[in-house]
Amino acid sequence: MFADRAKIWVRSGKGGDGHVSFRRELYVPNGGPDGGDGGDGGNVIFVVDRGLNTLTDFRNIRKYKAEDGEEGRKRNCHGANGKDVTLRVPPGTVIRDFETGKVILDMADRTEPVVLFKGGRGGKGNQHYVTSVMQAPKYAQPGQPAIEKELTLELKMIADVGLVGFPSAGKSTLLSVTTNARPKIADYHFTTLSPNLGVVDMKDGNGFVMADIPGIIEGASQGVGLGLDFLRHIERTRVLIHVVDAAGTEGRDPVEDVRAINEELKSYNEELASRPMILAANKLDLLDEEERQITMHFLEEAFSEQMVKIIPISAATKEGIPELLYAVSDLLKTLPKETIIFEQELSPEDFRVEEKLSFTVEKGDAEGLYIVEGPKIERMLGYTNLEDEKGFLFFQNFMKENGILDRLEELGIRDGDTVRVYGHEFDYYHE
Repeated sequence: MFADRAKIWVRSGKGGDGHVSFRRELYVPNGGPDGGDGGDGGNVIFVVDRGLNTLTDFRNIRKYKAEDGEEGRKRNCHGANGKDVTLRVPPGTVIRDFETGKVILDMADRTEPVVLFKGGRGGKGNQHYVTSVMQAPKYAQPGQPAIEKELTLELKMIADVGLVGFPSAGKSTLLSVTTNARPKIADYHFTTLSPNLGVVDMKDGNGFVMADIPGIIEGASQGVGLGLDFLRHIERTRVLIHVVDAAGTEGRDPVEDVRAINEELKSYNEELASRPMILAANKLDLLDEEERQITMHFLEEAFSEQMVKIIPISAATKEGIPELLYAVSDLLKTLPKETIIFEQELSPEDFRVEEKLSFTVEKGDAEGLYIVEGPKIERMLGYTNLEDEKGFLFFQNFMKENGILDRLEELGIRDGDTVRVYGHEFDYYHE
């Protein structure tokens, strides 16, 4: 079964924590801090592999995880960086956030590997936090958190021209006689269960890529049958060829068929329905001359104002095929050549979790004494006037919002106990 959609879970690597350690050497009883930095976490990387044309691999393996960075070590040793995880996808793959459905990245025009989620930065060791008032810091920076997300991978084929129409209208036959593609063809519905691509070579050198989209049925835009699985593949096409069974070989009305398909396109994507379209009235070899004229009259009367052209053809006998291909080629020349790209709606950085405040809370030597230290706390005290009421209130909120008060309560602090923060002492009272 053709796989053009997959749900996967990815996780970048967590940054390794910075290390807390102190030099312990003979004849150096009070060595300074020598905790090394943590390694960076591995990245989640996507790369286009032009040898792939389905997302089948992602149906079998659904979880992809980069390595975490190693923790820093003593003697200023840096932790090793985590290894990246690389996912290879076919051209035209769109990466969406599974929860919201919003586009994170379109790989259609990417020729180089793309880092989707960066691994977390490694934390700094305690050697970085030496100050004039703190010569032996007992804290280090934790590694930056990993990013983990459920993603939807969606394959939207890259083709200049898309063939649309009801099942058995003759799309696969048309593709087979105009390109190098060899789709399976038979006289029953849904013969084509996967989109097929073919290259049309023109004598003037202006060839183009054409995609046979499996037959659309009424209700396809609401997911009836395999509609949604196939409609997405025509979203990048610049021109649509609507192939209709003009002979009505199954008792269908060609005019109603065209209207029904147009309605499905409009329901799925308004912009798609307004894309340049040519109507290929197929299977006219099954009609006599009078029947042909009547059929073409009804089609032209109903759609001549909406279509660029209505061209009678027979894919089986190749009648009208050159006229159709030249009409398509001429139309393509008037349109921009750029591949249609789906705009980014979410940035990978939107999923980055804020770094946590690095601090330590310990019980002091004296009864009822608690000591709070940390680089951000120290910097905050440098620009906060604790003698001022507003400044002290800011300090209280800072302690609460960063989880320091919660940590004090976990250690069993009681009303009246003392909290020491870099030379400042406060009495603790629960709100």
